[in-house]
Amino acid sequence: MGFEVIPVIDLRGGRCVRLYQGDFAKETVFSNDPVGVARRWEAAGAPRIHVVDLDGAASGRPVNTSIVEAIAAAVSIPIQAGGGLRTIEAIELLLARGVQRVVLGTSAAEDPALVGEAAQRFGEAIVVGVDARDGLVATHGWVKAQAISAVDLIKRMEALDVRRFVYTDIARDGALTGPPLDSIGDLLKSTGAAVIASGGVSSLADLEQLARLGIEGAIVGRAVYTGDVDLRRAVAMAETWDRRD
Repeated sequence: MGFEVIPVIDLRGGRCVRLYQGDFAKETVFSNDPVGVARRWEAAGAPRIHVVDLDGAASGRPVNTSIVEAIAAAVSIPIQAGGGLRTIEAIELLLARGVQRVVLGTSAAEDPALVGEAAQRFGEAIVVGVDARDGLVATHGWVKAQAISAVDLIKRMEALDVRRFVYTDIARDGALTGPPLDSIGDLLKSTGAAVIASGGVSSLADLEQLARLGIEGAIVGRAVYTGDVDLRRAVAMAETWDRRD
């Protein structure tokens, strides 16, 4: 599989938004039609779409499930979704409604037994989201700091047979300041699992640098909404970037 450029749809109050560094008080609304946005990303050639239920992440239970289901039904490309998934039942519900992969974040730090059970039952459908600020993991919609590093959490999750991670540098998220190449590179040295990076992508050059690190893909948010990254061109260019072995 080649390097994937993955657009994100962040859901809050039923709308498609972007936050600045995960701050709910710094929200930009980009669309009142998340399903329409998903169709646009599919038409631009996106290999998959990353959907985040921000209300769910903050409240601890899925909130925008009906919209996630509508997105999955509206497009033919795979959907990976997260936000508030802290029970096996919540995971099963999303998978039954057309989501290909579910992303567990808070559960990984606070309920590893749940993640272990989910990984055994659902295999490759389980992805762990590792969201870090200054190297330490943050949960509950990024508002609660945990006393564990991103690298240590990944090692714990690997021991539970988790095979794929989404790594987000919160300080870069929504800031268009470029991805943290050094920290991603260090992280890759500590794991043999698949890693998708998120946060800070502002240009095609950023994406190419990430691809050459050897990661599986990159999630792009604000930049595809503002036009700093043309998604169609980025997807086409990704086919020419050779990931380092």
